[in-house]
Amino acid sequence: MILENLNFKSNYLSLDNEFYEFTKPTPLDEPYLLSFNLKVAKLIELDEKSVDDPRFIQFLNGTFIPKNVQPFSMCYAGHQFGHYAQRLGDGRAINYGSINGWHLQTKGSGETAFSRTADGRAALPSTIREYLMSEAMHHLGIPSTRALGMIGSQTKLLRNGIEKGAVVMRMSKSWVRFGTFQYFTYFKEYEKLKALAEYVIEESYPHLKNDEDRYFKLFSEVVERTATLVASWQGVGFCHGVMNTDNMSIAGLTLDYGPFSMLDDFDFGFVCNSTDKAGRYAYGEQPNISYWNLTKLAQAFAPMVDKKRMDKKLEDYGAFIYPNAYIEIMRKKLGLEVKEESDAELITELVGALQDAYVDHTNFFRILSRYDGERMPLFEIAMNPISIENWLNLYDKRLMKESLTLEARQTKMLKTNPKYVLKNYMFQDAIALAKGGNFSRIEELLYLAQHPFEELEGFEHFAVETPEHYKNVTLSCSS
Repeated sequence: MILENLNFKSNYLSLDNEFYEFTKPTPLDEPYLLSFNLKVAKLIELDEKSVDDPRFIQFLNGTFIPKNVQPFSMCYAGHQFGHYAQRLGDGRAINYGSINGWHLQTKGSGETAFSRTADGRAALPSTIREYLMSEAMHHLGIPSTRALGMIGSQTKLLRNGIEKGAVVMRMSKSWVRFGTFQYFTYFKEYEKLKALAEYVIEESYPHLKNDEDRYFKLFSEVVERTATLVASWQGVGFCHGVMNTDNMSIAGLTLDYGPFSMLDDFDFGFVCNSTDKAGRYAYGEQPNISYWNLTKLAQAFAPMVDKKRMDKKLEDYGAFIYPNAYIEIMRKKLGLEVKEESDAELITELVGALQDAYVDHTNFFRILSRYDGERMPLFEIAMNPISIENWLNLYDKRLMKESLTLEARQTKMLKTNPKYVLKNYMFQDAIALAKGGNFSRIEELLYLAQHPFEELEGFEHFAVETPEHYKNVTLSCSS
């Protein structure tokens, strides 16, 4: 399908006009293509030749808008670093509608009704990071938004210094957030709150459509999806950085890539966001914050659902829903098929061992995926191998309860524990080259993001330990 034939739907616009504001994109100066994601283009049946169509750049820049599109920005509220903001919304995002269930949205297209004092723009560095990382998360098997393409420009922005403006076209199965529900409860717009719930059920939970208890079941399934999502983050070593309620997806997706990071050396207390001075969104705090955010969602659902029922669900989240989701993720990473009650203790001991070992998180699990009793490969990557040795003593005993062959276990683990994850120093290299007009590293990292578990000839240098001076660096919200 060519660009001019894209058939958009805008079911969100059937809701009351308080849900959105119509918004016209503000084009960037002298736009140019940074990258086109063919894998994502196929999701909306967009012809691969569109990359050579000048209108593709215009499409992202807002100077070519298909005839059936009414661009709009969505309204929502949210808790930001624990403090409630009653009106936020898409401050720099503009929605075009959906194709094949994928909602297309540009980020960085200029001021909207929700921009407040900001310019509505996105800088080149943050655009490159989001474009690549959203693709990486998807291919790691973690629910995420995707990205169709991105453009750069000569438009100058004032951030920490002078940056050039860019736009990424994001795609998601839903852009509704916890904060969208919070907005309508705060203003006591309860009919609109129910209309939102019905929209979300239709879009993301259609099996609940005719269920008389659908609002409680919707809340329950959001709780369960959130548990699985955050457990997946913990398992792969992903730090979101800004887990505000307006950045939490009602569909259980990884949403809004700000100052995120993958762990370098394992550090339970690592804070990737330099703005987060109190460590609210530290890697190890993400499960607790997800619970806190769900309590705020429960408050937003209170006009529709009995509070005691939601409280019980939240108790279950802390007692077993999240712990079970995390243990299941870690069992897969450790190649365990038999479920043993002692597995929780084994995993807790592993976290402690990794904390003490000063060892690269990704490399540890990848090398463990080939573990055959020979410990030296694991000792060689740890600054403190004694903690690893003590844990391996427990792991060896646990493996004796498994029926899988060594080869079968290794095969499963190699498909679970990636060889490649995108780290901050890789992004910095890609950004530096892109600023000089060289986009080759972006394409390299896009390919790497799409093949995290494979042995890629010529890419081995991306699988080594992070250089010491780049380890666990922090980024600001404007990075």
